[in-house]
Amino acid sequence: MAVRPILLIGEPILRTRAAPVTEFGKPLRALVKEMMRTLHAVPGRAGLAAPQIGEGVRVVVYDNGTGLRGHLVNPVLELSEQGQDGDEGCLSAPGVWAPLRRAYAVTARGSDTAGRPVKVRLTGPMARCLQHELDHLDGVLFLDRLDEAARTAAQREIDARWPPVSP
Repeated sequence: MAVRPILLIGEPILRTRAAPVTEFGKPLRALVKEMMRTLHAVPGRAGLAAPQIGEGVRVVVYDNGTGLRGHLVNPVLELSEQGQDGDEGCLSAPGVWAPLRRAYAVTARGSDTAGRPVKVRLTGPMARCLQHELDHLDGVLFLDRLDEAARTAAQREIDARWPPVSP
């Protein structure tokens, strides 16, 4: 199993809605293992969505580093009404952080790699993580959820780190 490169903001797949997984089995298990290995290879990790490594399917992995880890295939979320404020970053925009309000708790439903139902309830930072990763599956970046001032500041930071390439 290889560590895959994480795609940076600007890659078209990060703006594309991922396709539902329809085939369960060995190739999907291999993808989840590669995603988890990739997640563990980067600092500041909490979660990773398949599009971030160039795979346009609805798969996410998560690991808080203290034993709470897993994966979800074709996940859907139920969000709590209670919110949480906090800074958020993204492996596809390393070093860029911005304040963002998210739901404090989520109940996620999906499948494992064999197609069996999975349900998980997460709170606090891991609830934030799962919301962030599911946004990736819909082609949404955390920058899209920022207010105008925070989005402008984050975009300045991105432009400074990754200047546009001239044709």
